[in-house]
Amino acid sequence: MRVKDTLNLGKTKFKMRGNLPVKEAERQKVWEDNHVYELRQKLNQGKPSFILHDGPPYANGDIHMGHAMNKISKDFIVRYKSMNGFRAPYVPGWDTHGLPIEQKLTQAGYDRKKMSTNDFRKLCHDYALKQVNRQRKEFERLGVSAEWDNPYLTLKPEFEAAEIRVFGKMAEKGLIYRGKKPVIWSWSSESALAEAEVEYHDITSQTAFYAEKVIDGKGVLDEDNTYMVVWTTTPWTIPASEGITIDGGFDYSVVQPEGDNRKFVLATELVEKNAEAFGWDNYNIVKTVKGQELEGVLAKHPFMDRKILTMIGDFVTIDTGTGLVHTAPGFGEDDYNVGKANGLDIFVDVDAQGYLTKDAGKDFEGVFYDDANEIALNKLKEADLLLKQEPIVHSYPFDWRTKKPVIYRATDQWFASVDKIKDNILNAIEDVDFKPSWGKKRLHNMIKDRGDWVISRQRVWGVPLPIFYGEDGEAIITKETTDHVADLFAKYGSDIWFEKEAKELLPEGFTSEHSPNGKFTKENDIMDVWFDSGSSHQGVCAERDYLNYPADLYLEGSDQYRGWFNSSLITSVAYANKAPYKQLLSQGFTLDGNGHKMSKSLGNTIAPIDVIKKMGAEIVRLWVTSVDTSADVRVSMENFVKVSDSYKKIRNTIRYMLANTSDFDPKENAVSFDEMPSVDKYMLIKLNKFVSEIKNDYDNYDFLSLNRKLQSFINSDLSAFYLDFAKDILYIDPKDSLTRRSMQTVLYKAVVSITKLITPILPHTAEEIWPFLKESEDFAQLSEMPEVENYPNENDILDKWSKFMNLRDDVLKSLEEARDNKLIGKPSEAKLSLYLNDDNKTLMNELNANIQQILMVSQLSTDNIENAPSDAQNFKDEISIKVDHADGDTCERCRLISTDVGTDSDYPKFCGRCAKIVRANFPETATEGFEEK
Repeated sequence: MRVKDTLNLGKTKFKMRGNLPVKEAERQKVWEDNHVYELRQKLNQGKPSFILHDGPPYANGDIHMGHAMNKISKDFIVRYKSMNGFRAPYVPGWDTHGLPIEQKLTQAGYDRKKMSTNDFRKLCHDYALKQVNRQRKEFERLGVSAEWDNPYLTLKPEFEAAEIRVFGKMAEKGLIYRGKKPVIWSWSSESALAEAEVEYHDITSQTAFYAEKVIDGKGVLDEDNTYMVVWTTTPWTIPASEGITIDGGFDYSVVQPEGDNRKFVLATELVEKNAEAFGWDNYNIVKTVKGQELEGVLAKHPFMDRKILTMIGDFVTIDTGTGLVHTAPGFGEDDYNVGKANGLDIFVDVDAQGYLTKDAGKDFEGVFYDDANEIALNKLKEADLLLKQEPIVHSYPFDWRTKKPVIYRATDQWFASVDKIKDNILNAIEDVDFKPSWGKKRLHNMIKDRGDWVISRQRVWGVPLPIFYGEDGEAIITKETTDHVADLFAKYGSDIWFEKEAKELLPEGFTSEHSPNGKFTKENDIMDVWFDSGSSHQGVCAERDYLNYPADLYLEGSDQYRGWFNSSLITSVAYANKAPYKQLLSQGFTLDGNGHKMSKSLGNTIAPIDVIKKMGAEIVRLWVTSVDTSADVRVSMENFVKVSDSYKKIRNTIRYMLANTSDFDPKENAVSFDEMPSVDKYMLIKLNKFVSEIKNDYDNYDFLSLNRKLQSFINSDLSAFYLDFAKDILYIDPKDSLTRRSMQTVLYKAVVSITKLITPILPHTAEEIWPFLKESEDFAQLSEMPEVENYPNENDILDKWSKFMNLRDDVLKSLEEARDNKLIGKPSEAKLSLYLNDDNKTLMNELNANIQQILMVSQLSTDNIENAPSDAQNFKDEISIKVDHADGDTCERCRLISTDVGTDSDYPKFCGRCAKIVRANFPETATEGFEEK
């Protein structure tokens, strides 16, 4: 027998390295084969429900790091809830309609205009499903647990039918109407866009300050060479100009520059600033009037045969321009509102592709709108009406898909009224719990400032608007017709709309006063894809009987305050007068390591699959807990390397605990709390507090705090303290001794608790650990979260040991200094003398613990602080510490230095403690001795 054979050296087959890229995929196959997700759902039957409703990613291309952060965060929550007393099924979804899919097919060589609508839609359908399957595999590879075999897709018949019913309910309430008003128009997509479909970039535009001659001054201005000085940032809309908007409360001055027989009207506060810009060195203010006096003044269009009306509006500012704003009601929301209030026509001279029509005049016909700026400016110059042109840098909306600028253009569109139910929507927000809390104000303001929602799109891949037209052109939207269309879509899908004539899509025998001859036509536009996903509370949560409406939680990126959060809220309040979610949790964007937006064109992206192939999905998952997802998150490979190091620390700490509980049976060997040594009670209480705090972080979706507490418990409480001195008990004390079995009780409870707590975050690792534990469940995922327990006198025990830990910090400083001074090489070589004040002496006695063992020194003595020698280190007059090299020889078995080594002649190289243990447990060694190393 060798000396090492007398030690209780822990052994485990749990590997130091996880080989995650390979093993994770194998483990996921086991989960799938054993239907672990379904087993978890079965276990949770009858429990309270928690429904996290998945916001659908768009079915196009590989997932990016933002997708990964979002889906993994959801997985944390759903897995935790499922293990903590809730029935929490998770139905993933995809947004499968819309322009990007049409564009992908166009790029692949398909010409939509040369194909039948149904043939093109079939291609879109097949492409979307292919993308869904592609992304599904990537999400599954991240370890996300979900109902992957039955996701919701916005192209499924049952979803489309539910969407039509939402539309029908809104129509019943008078919230759907057709109107011609300016909308965000993408000439590159040939379609109207929602606000959520644009992104903003800085551009440089040409501004124009130009004059329009007064032809009817309404007795306030004379018509003799008086001009209104108008300002615009869109000279290309001047051909469509129908008015000038001023503010009724501003003062306006009539100014005559020296050497010019013309008089110019502009806001009084801006006279000096503009005079300098226009080169008017000297000028005379002829008169000043209130803006309201100028209402109704008529001017002559600079190059069209049209009168320009002066109107009062509330959007004119005094910080730039002239105080007189060029107004084209067909090309701006403010322009439209003031023009409509004053009876102006809604004139539009730009076509769907962005080219000016013949209505703009022969000089502009066929010219792209952006090129029309120069023509308009030149015509103003030729007429001597251009006072100043200058570039201005400002933020401007772009189509988020084509990356081309958009315009505001009045078109006939279908709208959902937001104004009519705005108060109800704002009231519904009050019932929602927002995380972060600022989300409430953000969503409130977005709804408060939102105009009516343009829901029609001039495309083919989407859910058609279920609207019929009578012979007189009147729109027909009734409960009978929309219910019938919904039933058809539920049975056949929305393709039937494009396969059948209008008459075939109407209920049998349907008649209408608008079609005395029984002839009908149908709408060709489709619905905004935000209406698709925004109806998912009905298409999914209300549709599936095992889900709930409203959902408990929506979790998406912060851009969804103007996207899915917004559209879902509007449709839900319109449909059922309540928010579709009880809680709203938003996250920031993922950026590159320098804080820039990730883009394939910039080459600064990091794909989740690349990290998985190199390090494993567990590293991506742990990374999500290591960042503040409530704000924008920087992503770099260096981050993942650091996280990988943290993962190794967690893994190896657990490996140590598994190795040292391999001979421990919790049913046979567990020690009750009352019988435990004081330090074990302390660690059990610390573990209990850790469990409570981690569960609290899960409940609050605070994964960053969870990560910090996990790292702290692993690194500080376990590795740097408890496990540090554990070897002297676990290896040295008799196998079945109270001290060893007590510590094993704590370690086993710790490793089980930690494994359960990390299962939502590191499910692959948790399942790798699970077979090494003596638990009844087949999978960690089928276990329950550890319960928070109550121990007798726990606050008193915590208080005493917390004070001891402060003293220990002082001891560690002294030991470190002794090592720096070459007095000792490691703590086990130290003889430690502690000189204590009365409070600390009492504390040491009350702890009733082996302090020498816990401090990992070979020899320890205590005395009154008054007896401390002059060379002892003093700490706050509470403790003085003197470190010397220990007396005696090193025990071959426990490696501590002792003066009683060899006192037992049968064990000449053992200290008295080790000799006693070995003689009792290995009596044959007293006569046979030990083999040489």
